[in-house]
Amino acid sequence: MKRTGILNAELSGALATLGHTDLLMVVDAGFPIPRSAHRVDLALAENLPDLRTVLGLIADELVVEGVVRAEDVTTNNPRLDEWIQGRFTDAEFSTRSHADMLGELAQQAKVIVRTGAFEPWGNIGLFCGVDVPRWFGGDGVIAPDYYASKL
Repeated sequence: MKRTGILNAELSGALATLGHTDLLMVVDAGFPIPRSAHRVDLALAENLPDLRTVLGLIADELVVEGVVRAEDVTTNNPRLDEWIQGRFTDAEFSTRSHADMLGELAQQAKVIVRTGAFEPWGNIGLFCGVDVPRWFGGDGVIAPDYYASKL
């Protein structure tokens, strides 16, 4: 039996398919997930599981180099924005329109994880990164300039 980390087999397996620059979205209960998406549905009831719990567990298992959220999060749900920025301190942050989050970005996502969250603009995109010291820390390896600060 697996001892730690994400125990849900479908979610754990989906995370294992992700590579550098792949997009994973963690979304609220009402998100219109495209039919073609790899959907991992964790929603059981209102706020079960909640967005922050799922994001936190995923953050413990993935290297995240970019976080995207709707523009509305920064102004209309600042507590969520503050939490996300505190949880993904090494990531680059960006915003998109709410319509882009629901449409264009959702179409690009390799995996979409549905939570039970009833939280306004509770749809967060995570761009996978690499563990820079592990990839570029070997003898004779020269890291690109854009990764130098992470060594």
